Amino acid sequence: MNKYSTLISESAGVIGAHGEHWSAINAENVARMQLQNRFHTGLDIARHTAKIMREDMAAYDADPSQYTQSLGVWHGFIAQQKMISVKKHFNTPKGRYLYLSGWMIAALRSEFGPLPDQSMHEKTSVPALIEELYTFLKQADARELRHLFTDLDAARAEGNEVKAKAITDKIDNYETHVVPIIADIDAGFGNEEATYLLAKKLIAAGACCLQIENQVSDAKQCGHQDGKVTVPHEDFLAKINALRYAFLEMGVEDGVIVARTDSLGAGLTQKIPVSQSAGDLADQYNAFIAGEEITENDDLNSGDIVLKRDGKLIKAARLPNGLIRFREGTGEDRVVLDCVTALTNGADMLWIETEKPHVGQIASMVDRVKEIVPNAKLVYNNSPSFNWTLNFRQQVFDAWQEAGKDTSAYDRANLMSADYDNSELSAEADEKIRSFQADASARAGVFHHLITLPTYHTAALSTDNLSKGYFGDEGMLAYVLGVQRREIREGLACVKHQDMAGSNIGDDHKEYFSGNQALKASGEDNTMNQFG
Repeated sequence: MNKYSTLISESAGVIGAHGEHWSAINAENVARMQLQNRFHTGLDIARHTAKIMREDMAAYDADPSQYTQSLGVWHGFIAQQKMISVKKHFNTPKGRYLYLSGWMIAALRSEFGPLPDQSMHEKTSVPALIEELYTFLKQADARELRHLFTDLDAARAEGNEVKAKAITDKIDNYETHVVPIIADIDAGFGNEEATYLLAKKLIAAGACCLQIENQVSDAKQCGHQDGKVTVPHEDFLAKINALRYAFLEMGVEDGVIVARTDSLGAGLTQKIPVSQSAGDLADQYNAFIAGEEITENDDLNSGDIVLKRDGKLIKAARLPNGLIRFREGTGEDRVVLDCVTALTNGADMLWIETEKPHVGQIASMVDRVKEIVPNAKLVYNNSPSFNWTLNFRQQVFDAWQEAGKDTSAYDRANLMSADYDNSELSAEADEKIRSFQADASARAGVFHHLITLPTYHTAALSTDNLSKGYFGDEGMLAYVLGVQRREIREGLACVKHQDMAGSNIGDDHKEYFSGNQALKASGEDNTMNQFG
């Protein structure tokens, strides 16, 4: 984006070329509006954020401490407040993204009402939410820049050129709230053509990064629930190709694809792929199929499927619904094969869905992948589906026992008890939770840490606390103490909710358009003035 002074000059040139006909148009106002809306389309956003993400990936390859993070969001306002908070506390949005969770769309944004994470929600709700998120982030830019413009006008009125120059520098070096979104496209919502068509909608809305999983689309389950069914590699690679074609068709050459494997917790497949030669992908996939050796035709029933493995005939183990079981204990091997196959066939990063947050477990799989793809990188789900307190207390307990440390004061089966909250074991577990992201990035190749649905839980918790007090004895004091006074003391911009909703931006526009005749809302009787 051009510097502020350059934009003013360019606007003045355009306006001047039309003479008196455009004399009511102010060049500086035009420049301000241009800066407040630097992204005109979702594709502008996708190209801008893809470049950011690629740069961050390269920085991580050079230094694993430079990992990135995101929080899952389900509404534009939540995304906006998250990024305003990031800029407030850390001064820069660098390395902080957004995650768009299919789980939260299903639970919170479907017209059917709350749904489980099974791809039953409308596929159109995914691109619609991406557009909504970026609309709110762009409005955050407009609001913050508006405050800088107001400060600049005040400095000029004071004749303070030093202050005016400092504010102008801030405008010229402004960092946008618009950051990359990792968007969940589930298992593609259908066949590869359906995946391609939906991907184009997501990219057009602004997505620079798409995450797709290797489950069967019409049997998709939440990654942390049972009953997951995976597809053969050829089916999954077709969908990865579909995503890449969509990115290239839309002109987002740096688009990022995250290939998620659910194989660690998936014990079923829907079909057996056809092997063309010994050792090919289909043959490797079929090697994991459970079954029993047969030696006679009488061992077969109508509808049975037979494989030839190591010179023997194997009757595949099938459920009454026709699904086929994998052999027990093959999950990690299937994960490694999935990861290597995806990375060597078009995917940029991996997502390994695990049943617990354990750095050692993740690293053991990633190390095997890195033997073939040295720069393998993960997006990892720091999921609220894990009981983090219990998991890490148990990890510490087990480590202590292995080291011969006395654990007689603790009951491993009851480590979640509040009785242990102030114990030595709890303190060590909490430290491991605190350092989990840094440890996993250094030891297990995790480039990006996300939490899928934290704001689902924060909304529930804060609403419970407010309701308990407001409808109880505290009455209005519950809101004042628990919300408003904290907003004021902690400097939350949202305490001035009219400004956050765009009232002052609208006043500026009215003044641009109507001059002295503008009817503005920000006069002395506006109660927002009570907040200073």
